[in-house]
Amino acid sequence: MAHLFFSIVVVSLNPGDKLFSTLQSILDQDYGNFEIIIKDGGSTDGSVQRLFGEGTERKIPADSRIRFFQEPDSGIYDGMNQAVQKVQGRYVLFLNCGDRFFDRSVLSDAASFMEKQESTEVGRGRSYIFYGDQFNQQQNSPVHSAPVMNDFTCYRNVPCHQVCFYDAQLFAQRGYDTDYRVRADYEHFLYCIYDKNARAVYMPVTVAFYEGGGFSETKENRKRSALEHKVITRYYQGWGKSTWFAFLMLVSLAPLRTWIAENPALAGVYNKVKSAVYGRRK
Repeated sequence: MAHLFFSIVVVSLNPGDKLFSTLQSILDQDYGNFEIIIKDGGSTDGSVQRLFGEGTERKIPADSRIRFFQEPDSGIYDGMNQAVQKVQGRYVLFLNCGDRFFDRSVLSDAASFMEKQESTEVGRGRSYIFYGDQFNQQQNSPVHSAPVMNDFTCYRNVPCHQVCFYDAQLFAQRGYDTDYRVRADYEHFLYCIYDKNARAVYMPVTVAFYEGGGFSETKENRKRSALEHKVITRYYQGWGKSTWFAFLMLVSLAPLRTWIAENPALAGVYNKVKSAVYGRRK
């Protein structure tokens, strides 16, 4: 039986009912060895009061596993940094308000896989990032992560933080670099791989319903995202390798594939094809 202790971090600011749906999906897990860190940036929409019963009927029952604190922050990554300083779990996962665990067995399935994986290692000299798959709610389609994290995969696309269980030690020296407004989670993933020699391991678990349509997906932030991606990959992979990978993306019609993947009418078929390709590579 798995005994790993998880820290689930949820950062909020005026989330409405989205915070409730996210918390409920965590509390519904059939695996109870976890804590929930809720870091609120100072919500004024009444969502916190509705959840915890300050003057109204409480929507979330009292649970010692929930730790809530409010503190001003400069944005989502600053809020995540504040929250991660309080985690007590062995592994930490970040869920945004509106994201939900895919089903009740996510944590039990993940814990079983992770403990089995760790038991096969001779000595535990490296930190792990265990990552799974997501279900994109906007596309109404499962999105499978790459089964292997190599240099090109790290350049092309890494799993979103909602499906990544990080060894908490990977945040011991530093958290997210808030100079990156859109790509701080991507930069931190590469920091873990290249600077901290972490091992990224795919697990066949659909971890989360990903809401999508958030901060990073506005037109302005897509441009910023592309610029930050270029800066980050040149830093960690060097000019030559990152330029070569950019060329490969261009000749493999990456912009067209991105458009297809984000088109609700085509995303399902595209993701099925991608899943079949990944399945052959496992």
